[in-house]
Amino acid sequence: MPTRQKFDHELEELRVNILEMGNLVNQQIALAVSSLINQNLELANSIVVKDLDLNDLQAIIEEKCILLIATQQPFARDLRKLVAGFKISIYLERMGDLSVDLAKVTIRIGQDELIKPLVDIPRMSALVQEMINIGLKAYVDEDCGAAAEMALMDDEIDKIYSGVFGELRTIMMEDPNKVTQANYLLFASRFLERLGDYCTNIAEEIVYICNGKRMDLNE
Repeated sequence: MPTRQKFDHELEELRVNILEMGNLVNQQIALAVSSLINQNLELANSIVVKDLDLNDLQAIIEEKCILLIATQQPFARDLRKLVAGFKISIYLERMGDLSVDLAKVTIRIGQDELIKPLVDIPRMSALVQEMINIGLKAYVDEDCGAAAEMALMDDEIDKIYSGVFGELRTIMMEDPNKVTQANYLLFASRFLERLGDYCTNIAEEIVYICNGKRMDLNE
């Protein structure tokens, strides 16, 4: 196989690995939020175990990127694809960690009656999952416009988080007996807010692939 053709094939394998990792992260987030809403401890524990698969996949992607840079000595756009792919895998691994943190909130709350209906947390989760789907497609298509759109969605997540923070703070002030669970729910909301930030970081890497420029989309 010619060198260029072999390199393109390996780049495609890398893309497939990143898409697999992104889809797995998306699934983990959805399941973590579901475990919280339904107070499903068995599901929450399975998410913690499944995180090992994400860690293994990230290690594979990291090794491929390093090997391709070392052996192929790519430049310009090809190098940007490898650097961005590596960083995207790191962000996805951290997002997997946050899904585990979400699952642990379920475990800590256990079967205690919820102090409030969980309305905003599912909304935040839905936006994060949509951002991931847009980001994965934008990564494959190298679509700068779609990547920039993700930053606007992150702004909406931030607004929801701000509202949740205020609501939970009021609950804690009015009833000290609800402080512990309110803090857990605040942590869950914060984890989802951070997930939105990581999605925006992924969008920044897609922009970098497209035009070689580093942009802060979190501003």
